[in-house]
Amino acid sequence: MANEKKIHINQTFKNIIIIVVIAVVFFFVGKIWPSGEEPTQITSDLLSQQIQSISELATVEYNYTNMGKFENQATFYGWKVPFTTKSFIISYDGKIKAGIDMSVVEVKVSGKAIDIKVPTAKILSHEIDEKSIEVFDETKNIFNQISITDYNQFAIDQKDKMETRVKEKGFIKEAQEKAEETIRTFIKSMDLKDEYKVNITITE
Repeated sequence: MANEKKIHINQTFKNIIIIVVIAVVFFFVGKIWPSGEEPTQITSDLLSQQIQSISELATVEYNYTNMGKFENQATFYGWKVPFTTKSFIISYDGKIKAGIDMSVVEVKVSGKAIDIKVPTAKILSHEIDEKSIEVFDETKNIFNQISITDYNQFAIDQKDKMETRVKEKGFIKEAQEKAEETIRTFIKSMDLKDEYKVNITITE
């Protein structure tokens, strides 16, 4: 019985040794061949391409409903002609997008620093939903009739006014901050091999 117990203890000890050896082997193999994907080796060209791909995420959008009144009166040598006033009120929905042009972003990787030059934010697009347009109080003046040119010019004028309005409210500044924040967040989300300091400067 004593011999059987001794043999059992020796076998248990051998099993423990084998498990420890296997664990050590796997540890060193893991060091040499890490599991999973390799961390990204960052380069200026690679990072530039990646940043350009997030252009849509780096924009801010402003949706609005606007109502404006158009009024015009015929003139003769600088004098307004009576009973020739034409007018209408128009209501419509619009959408303004602002951000930076990612295609001109410059990226330079030097050591552990990533230097990024971004342009000043600007309005990228301004669209009016044609299906939302409604016209009210349209006059029918036979001496000065409303034309399609009146509608088109009025739409252009209203666009300019809305863009000026949103700029005064800090819309462009918000777009600039959003773009820079998106770039920084994007770089942090990348599985980079080393830690990098990100420097962003704005170019005119």
